[in-house]
Amino acid sequence: MSSHDHLAPRSSHLEPISLSLGPVQYYWPRDDLIAFYDQAAESAVDIVYLGETVCAKRRSLRLDDWIAIGDKLHAAGKQVVLSSLALIEAESELKTLRRLCANGRFLVEANDMAAVHLLAGEGEFIAGPFVNIYNQHTLAALARLGLRRWVMPVELSRTTLAQMQAERPDGVETELFAYGRLPLALSARCFTARAHNLPKDDCQYRCLDYPDGMLLATQEDARFLALNGIQTQSAQSYTLLGELDDIRDLGVDVLRISPQSRHTFEVVQAFADVLQRRRAPNDAEQSLLAYMPSGPCDGYWKGRPGLNWRV
Repeated sequence: MSSHDHLAPRSSHLEPISLSLGPVQYYWPRDDLIAFYDQAAESAVDIVYLGETVCAKRRSLRLDDWIAIGDKLHAAGKQVVLSSLALIEAESELKTLRRLCANGRFLVEANDMAAVHLLAGEGEFIAGPFVNIYNQHTLAALARLGLRRWVMPVELSRTTLAQMQAERPDGVETELFAYGRLPLALSARCFTARAHNLPKDDCQYRCLDYPDGMLLATQEDARFLALNGIQTQSAQSYTLLGELDDIRDLGVDVLRISPQSRHTFEVVQAFADVLQRRRAPNDAEQSLLAYMPSGPCDGYWKGRPGLNWRV
């Protein structure tokens, strides 16, 4: 018996796990984004999150463009969700947020409490990984406001998830960040601009030069973090592909794959193959290592330092 078994919720029938494609965390050119979502329409993902979550200055696509892409994805059989900014700093950003929340077409992923406030009582919404849901009481409070699905904050562990699943409100789904560079923190400062000796207000859109973020190394030349404008990410790629049997037993509903500039859909297919038992988890996991610029990590899942792997 696993040491976790006493924490796993029991169920005589577990629903299939869906795959989601998280919002693109980076600044990609318009044509690249459109081509990416054309591929998404043909991929094995069930849910696609659209929109800018990091920096309001990134305007390759406007809200109307995102909705048009969403319509195409919906026609291809995907569930579409519009994602909000995780850090609101100006009235202009709040105005855009109001339009997003009132789009009348697609569900919205709230990534801060301003979005939750706008969406509360107006219908169903999703709480993204930037909303600090750390216990059952918060989950229950948001469920009363219309929460349909929550994405567990990336720093929480398997043990915490099991405890929250045991008391999850009826009708609320759970989504896990299962692959990609971890979104760790947001700041009012732009680290990418600062690295180029540029002020934030005149950043010259340097994030376009780093389609997967800007790697940061320690003095010992160990890859430590990735800078993505105002966002700090892990350098390593978080992966729970080898944990899918356990995740299934926990009653998780959705696994999120965070887009990267290359090989995203090979990653999607690897997860789909393991979920449908067409491929062994260890074999699929080994194939993903080639797509990780700085190697894998899974420390948070195990209650360890986040950059650890298999410890």
